[in-house]
Order: sequence, then structure tokens, then C-alpha cells
Amino acid sequence: SYYTPRPVVDYMADEALTAAISRKAAPIVAESAADSESADGFQDRLRRLFDYADAMPDAETLFSEQERRDIVEAIAGLKILDPAVGSGAFPMGVLHKLTLALRRLDPRNEMWKDVQRELAGERAKTAFDVDDQKNRDDKLDKISETFERYRGSDYGRKLYLIQNSVFGVDIQPIATQIAKLRFFISLAIEQTPNEDEDDNYGIEPLPNLETRFIAADTLIGLSGQGALPTNDAKKLQSDIRENREDYFLAADRNDKRACREKDKRLRRQLAAELTKMGFPERQADRISRWDPYDQNASSDWFDPEYMFGVPDGFDVVIGNPPYIQLQRDGGKLGRLYKDAGYRTFARTGDIYQLFYEKGCRLLTPASGVLSYITSNSWLKTDYGKMTRGYFSRQHTPLKLIESGKDVFENVIVDTSILILRQGKSGEPCAAVDMDRLDDKTFPPFEDLWGELRTDGENPWGAQSSVERSIMDKMESVGTPLKDWGVSIYRGVTSGMNDAFMIDDETKRALVAEDPNSAQIIKPVLRGRDVQRYGVQWAKLWLITTFPSLQLEIENYPAVKGHLLSFGKDRMEQSGKVLPNGVRARKKSNNKWFEISDTTAYHKEFAKEKLFWRRVASEGMFAYVADEMQCVNAVVMLSGDSLKYLCALLNSKLVSWFVQRSMPKSGTGTFHWEKLHVGRIPIPKIPAAEQAPFVELVDRILTAKDADPRADTSGWESEIDRLVHALYGLSAEEAAAIERG
Repeated sequence: SYYTPRPVVDYMADEALTAAISRKAAPIVAESAADSESADGFQDRLRRLFDYADAMPDAETLFSEQERRDIVEAIAGLKILDPAVGSGAFPMGVLHKLTLALRRLDPRNEMWKDVQRELAGERAKTAFDVDDQKNRDDKLDKISETFERYRGSDYGRKLYLIQNSVFGVDIQPIATQIAKLRFFISLAIEQTPNEDEDDNYGIEPLPNLETRFIAADTLIGLSGQGALPTNDAKKLQSDIRENREDYFLAADRNDKRACREKDKRLRRQLAAELTKMGFPERQADRISRWDPYDQNASSDWFDPEYMFGVPDGFDVVIGNPPYIQLQRDGGKLGRLYKDAGYRTFARTGDIYQLFYEKGCRLLTPASGVLSYITSNSWLKTDYGKMTRGYFSRQHTPLKLIESGKDVFENVIVDTSILILRQGKSGEPCAAVDMDRLDDKTFPPFEDLWGELRTDGENPWGAQSSVERSIMDKMESVGTPLKDWGVSIYRGVTSGMNDAFMIDDETKRALVAEDPNSAQIIKPVLRGRDVQRYGVQWAKLWLITTFPSLQLEIENYPAVKGHLLSFGKDRMEQSGKVLPNGVRARKKSNNKWFEISDTTAYHKEFAKEKLFWRRVASEGMFAYVADEMQCVNAVVMLSGDSLKYLCALLNSKLVSWFVQRSMPKSGTGTFHWEKLHVGRIPIPKIPAAEQAPFVELVDRILTAKDADPRADTSGWESEIDRLVHALYGLSAEEAAAIERG
């Protein structure tokens, strides 16, 4: 568990509440159209309302009386959910913000009291049991009594916000217990003991939060449940909801026990009614068995209408969902959620992506706002493309902060904060990448923000106007490398490099023992051997027993003997754990002496080619004319115009492009995978126009061949200038690239 820092919680709550309330409460329109306020202006006033640091003496200086009443009513109608509540930091942050706003808007709780009485009256009208007028009157009297006792206090504000607006779910019961404890303390501190009162010194009993914070699997819905089929079933569900509201404020042990027993009885009746009407028996049984008062149990499903009485969605879904790869533990989570109906499911993805989609589904269509902090991998990885496409097609991102690694203590994960609104509109999204800012103040100052660049399922990123202009020019002038007619291949996977990768001395010994060995022993590169423009071969060799060669190992006795020296059981591709605890090579259908068959393209390694490192901070592309193999940490490209491509791919501009369109590794470098490199836009120009680039590459290669440490920065800078001109960059844009 990682605890989101308070400034981040505050910011996410501010932005989500501002966006949600501004859709429910509009500014008062001025008589003159010229004096009318923009939506942005109204939101700025709301942000001041939520700002602890703003020394605002009175909300009347910011809002008219009608606006204040509208905002109070909007707050009273909010439904807010944290779907992975953890310790309750986000619901608590929201509670504090709304309490602050109410305190400023309505210091004497007069409007808040009126609104709570109205809400209680509306609930009474919709209840099936209209004859229980005394119960309704008692609730209205209780509201009046609360505000009489705590007229200027936050107690009444917090109590009814907790009762009506704030909800949390977590799969771990201990998490919901901690969240409830925090809310109990938050209410308790608002009461002052009165020694003159005999009954508990005048301290009100704390509410019962079992139906506000529940243990359940948020990601699994109650399949098969639609509209309840009969009036009897609807009445039973209404009775259950009303009983749970009674339980919320029940103070006496006997009253609590009676509510719990009544809940159990009503649940059984509801399950029987549903079964009678043809509702799936298993689902009816699951409804009956869910007991919100069992504090040690966690439900394997979640339904907001049945569990919280919220049928129309939430105005705000906020939180820090877990980050767990679906492949972990042998793909346990992947199997659990594969058939749960998620459009964004990717086997190689992360559980927080499913929380994104679930959070969006839980939003109310009219004004729903989602505010999450998660890993930022979904922005640029291949497995994130389903999530990017989902947002692009159906929702409106409002703000994106790529917040880097500095958010959580002792956690090496790049994070991002996304705030979006339900439904699609054409408005732009403000975005910023804090890793690229000198000033790390959170939240970043307004003048440092740019726009979010979105292109469907393609990588997303924050861009300034200059960066957007550069990207547009690159994409308008260039052709994606994958469309150049080139071939890109990954390196060799042997499953046992200590056997198949040999040094120069071992290679000479094998050839001396059997000259035929030279036929299948080829020079090989590791990732560290690939430099910019050229390679520094470490005189390592690969035994290339590719299945596609259909070799008979008996024809290479020296190689056979060398491989058997590592143990035939260990060489077998069975995946078994041997008696000595060592695991054999990964299971496959290949023969014991063969290496990966992904290299059926082995002839390509004899051609002119480019090699590059899969993980690097900048372009590390090397031109090689001679035959050379590479391991899986290296990627190989063959085709035409290779020296021209080598110049472009090693340029500062391409590295800049990659840093804004590819995922980072855990060490802050970038993944130069085939998929991502294939997207790099390279201008297709005639051979004659490629000549200046080729000449400079030849000079660099000649110098590197003579001395691998030779200083070629002058020629590389000249290539950068040619590249800037090729894409038509302005002086300002070129300077931005030079600054990195």
C-alpha cells in the first residue's frame, strides 16, 4: 500500500469537485452579455472556495446569495466514490474540502439545514411504506436538533456529507476498517463534552458506517441484474435501503441488532422473490448472502444500487487504484477479469486500467468526473492502447499531469494524474510533464502547462505549443519507418547463454577440434556492444543451431561435446526443475541442442543492417556491413538507405520524439521496441539528397573504426542541423531540440 501525499489528494479533490459542481450550479448570468462570466471564471471562483490557503473573509465576496444556495444544493446532491479506498485518504480529502466550502458559503448552517430537511422529505415521498409518518417526523426532528446543537459547527456538515455523499469500496476488509476509523475521528473531534449533561456528556453517538465503506471486488459486477422484475421486488429493495438508512444513525445496541436482523430477513425475501420471477438462482443467492455488517468478509461482486442505494451513478469517482500486472502470479488476475466484460482488457496490461474503465462506467452521465492517480505506463505502452482508444472515443480528458517518480516515497514508478469528464466533447485537455520542468512545485504553475496530444490509440503526451508544432512538422514531412519497406527483427534467445555464447578462445578450440564447427559459430553482439553509429565487438560468438537449419548435431561433434558439458537434462527445453534445483530451458518443441526458432530469418544477419539497443536513453543505432548476430537485448533492421536512416535515427530530434512517444523503463531510459521505432516519421528523399547524410556517417564510421573513443561530436552536430532543416524546423524549434 502506498499513501498518496496530501497535496496530491487536495489537488485531485479540488479539480474533481470544481468540475462536478460547475456542471450542477451555473453562475448567475449578467444583464449585459459583455459582462457575462465564462465557465472558466466560475470554476476559478470555485477553486478559491476549496483553497485552504486563500484567506477569504466571506464567500459573499465571491458569490451572490443565489449562487451560494445553488452551490450548497449541488454539494448536497453529490455522490462520490473511491473504488479502491485503502486508508480513506481520498474520501477524507473530499470531506474536508466540502466541509470548508460549506463553512464559507453558509457559516450558520441555515441553507445546509434546509437542504437536508428537503432531502429527507423527498426520500419519504419515494418510500413504499408511506404510513410510517412518525418515523419520517422523527428523522426531520433529528436534523433540526443536530443543527440547533451544532449551529456553527462542522459536525452537521460532516455528518450529512458522510450519510449522503461519500462512499468507499476496497477488496480488503482491513482497508475499510481503517477508513471508517478516520471518519469516526473526524466526526468525534467536532463535538465538545458538556459535563452538565448526564447522557454521555452530551456527545452524540457516532454513526454506523458499514453501509458507506464496504469490502467488495469493485471490478466484478452482479451479472444478470437489470431492472427488478416486480413491484414486490422493488418494494423489498426500497425497504432494505430504508432499513440501512435507519441503521446509519442507530445509537442503541438493540436498535442496531434489530436493523441487522431486519436486513437479513428482507434479503432472504428479496432472493426468494427474484428466484420466483426467474432471476438466476445463483445471483439471487449472492444477493441474499451479502451481509454488510460482517466486518471480516469481502464480497466477490459490487453493485452500487443495491449496496449503496445509488442507481444513477456517481458525480465523482476518485482514488489511487492498485497497480498490479495482470500477468503476475501466473496470470491469476488476468484469468479472473478476462471475461468480466472490459473493453480495455489486455493480457499484458495492469489492473489499474480496468479500474479506469470501471470508474467511467460508475459515473453519472450528466456531470460525472473521474480523478485518478496511477502509473503512467498506459500513456505510451502497447498494452495501454485500448485504454487510450476508450478515452478518445467516449470521454473528455480535462487535465493530465505526468507527475514522474517523486509522488510516492521509496517507490520507483512514474505516475500520472488524469481528470476526465463522462461523455465526449471537443474541448482541449491541459497537460504537463513534470519530469521536463525545472520547477517541481506541485501543482505546476499555469504558465508551464501545455496541451494533451491525443491520437486515438497512439501514444499520448503533454506538449507545449512549440512541441506540438515540431510533432506536426515531423508527421507531415515524414513517413513512419514501418512503411519504408524495411524488415525489423529481434535478436536471438538461446535460453542458456553460458552454453551458446562463447568467447574467442573457446571458439578457436572448437574449430581446432572439428573445422565443421566454424559453419555454425557466428560473431554476436550484446546490448552493451552497440554504440552510436558503430559497434565495439567483444569477440564473442554464438552457436547458431537454429531449428530452421535442420542441423544434425552428430555432424558437429565438438559443438555437441561442448553443449553436453552443461548437462543434457539442463539443455532439454522442458521447463522442468531438475533434482539439483536448477531449471531446464523454457519448454518448447525444439531439440535439446537448438536455440529459438524466432530466427528463421537468420540469413538477414549476413546482410547490411542496423543494430540498436532496445533500452536506451537516446538513439543507439549502429551500421554494420558484415555478418553479425545479436542477442535479444538488440534489434536488427535490414533494407535500403541504411546509412541515411542511421544518421536520422541517431539525431537529437528523433531522440526527442522518442522521449515523448515511448514508454520509460524503470531506470528512466526508453523502450526502443520494434512497434515504437516503427512509428518514427522519417522523410523519404532521393538518394542524391541523402548524400550529405551518408558522407557524414562514413566519416564517423571511419573515425570510430580507427579509435572507438574518437570525438565525432562535430559531425554529429552537423547531422542534427541537416535534420532540423529537413523537417523545416524554425530557429525556436531547433533551439528547443538542442535544449533537450
